[in-house]
Amino acid sequence: MSKKRQSDDQLDFEGQRDGEELLFIFRRHPIAMRKGYYVLLTPFVLGSIPPLIWQTNLELFLLPFAGLGLGLVLFSYHFLMWYFTIYIVTDQRIRQITQHGFFGKDVVELRLSKVQNISYNIPGFSGEMFGYGTIVIQTFVGDLIINKVEHPDTIYNKLQDAVSNAAKQEQYEETT
Repeated sequence: MSKKRQSDDQLDFEGQRDGEELLFIFRRHPIAMRKGYYVLLTPFVLGSIPPLIWQTNLELFLLPFAGLGLGLVLFSYHFLMWYFTIYIVTDQRIRQITQHGFFGKDVVELRLSKVQNISYNIPGFSGEMFGYGTIVIQTFVGDLIINKVEHPDTIYNKLQDAVSNAAKQEQYEETT
């Protein structure tokens, strides 16, 4: 996502239309990188086993550091996929940018005027403890399901306000 400053201290993004105002940007909760955390810890743990078994061989004590280095390299991939997957909400639309690999990305746009209903779900104890949930945005053509959103209640309220304001703006434009 490319952000740059305009003269009126307003952020803009790649693909922004003239007259479109950026309301907020959000991303998934860091718990969405769960597999990345496993990839980080597994080589470290496996590299720690040989020094525990053969304690007299001092060279084996370098294996946990090598495992940690490998884990960090593998984790960085998952981190980049999480970091560059974002949701942009403007006064006209919701734009989902999903990173796939180092060079691929998917962009899905949904006009706020087409949104019929928004709901959210917090999945039990872990969702309450870590503060994540699922937001479902329903339209005529299908649902946009955003899993593992950080603070879904706050994002839900902001989305409801944006959809309400877009509906008021559309009614105002129809009457004039």
